[in-house]
Amino acid sequence: MILPATEAAADAKPPRIGLVDTMRGAALIAMATYHFSWDLEFMGYLQPGTAETGWLKIYARAIATTFLFIVGVSLVLSSRPEIRWKSFWKRFGMIAGAAVVISAATAYFMPGEWIYFGILHCIAVLSLIGVVFIRLPLPVTLLVTAALFIGWIADTFVMPGVLDSHLLDPKYFAWLGFAAMPDRSNDYVPLFPWATSFFLGMSLARLAFRTSLPQRLAALGTGGTWLARLGRHSLAFYLIHQPVLIAIAYGMTFIVAPPKPDPAATYLRQCNTSCTVEQGEALCRSFCQCTLDQLQAQQLFTPFQSGAVKADDERIMALASQCSAQIEPEAQPEPQPQPQQ
Repeated sequence: MILPATEAAADAKPPRIGLVDTMRGAALIAMATYHFSWDLEFMGYLQPGTAETGWLKIYARAIATTFLFIVGVSLVLSSRPEIRWKSFWKRFGMIAGAAVVISAATAYFMPGEWIYFGILHCIAVLSLIGVVFIRLPLPVTLLVTAALFIGWIADTFVMPGVLDSHLLDPKYFAWLGFAAMPDRSNDYVPLFPWATSFFLGMSLARLAFRTSLPQRLAALGTGGTWLARLGRHSLAFYLIHQPVLIAIAYGMTFIVAPPKPDPAATYLRQCNTSCTVEQGEALCRSFCQCTLDQLQAQQLFTPFQSGAVKADDERIMALASQCSAQIEPEAQPEPQPQPQQ
């Protein structure tokens, strides 16, 4: 039986699309530049919290979104005309094994912020989920993609945190993405909302195979560039690049010593980073500046920074309560009476 052109194309093994490899390679370079900013912060060249705030925070999220989108596209490409199970399980084993190694290494070196569910963990789990959806009708995948996208919009812009619950804060639930206050981690990429970009990549790739787009993209070439070659070895690059960058940042300390951080600026940055988990950014700026002023006025700032005075000290708790009361009127639509000083 002679198949129609569209069905024959769907059943044929797709040509290698160099553009996908090039995009993956570009994303790897972007990831390395972001991680180097983290390394510079760790070595003292940047203020604490720099890599987690401002444009660098947006940059990091854009990189992760791009990676997961490409993973979704690549899963579809590697599963046509049918899933090659041997290659799939080999790839999954490498990713899952690397995720375990990263968790173990960070738990040893950074026990307070170890990576319990980072980008590799997310890719491994989404690969298992994705391989199921590839075998389901396309409308099912499109429906899930739409639901994830709507949920992300609602949780981010319409009613922030509406899907979160403190019951899901423990690590064994936090990987789902609905924790109200997940434990700190140097790389936290839960399934929600990050599965959105993965499913979007799968959906668009499956839709593309109903057209001649894959053949046209393959005809563009670009598979021989250094970015494309790098993109074909993404896992090896991911595992190797950070030790190399840390070594470079460490070596820099012998050439140009990092500047001594401003204790007040460091306090404000750390306070704002911690506070904005639960409160608005404007409210946190006022609160943190107020507590800094009070700590300095009462000559408690230096002993508090050194640890001689603890956070549960009555004086610290009193000035925190005082600052909370002082900024309360700013957060309300109507003026409120000031508390007695």
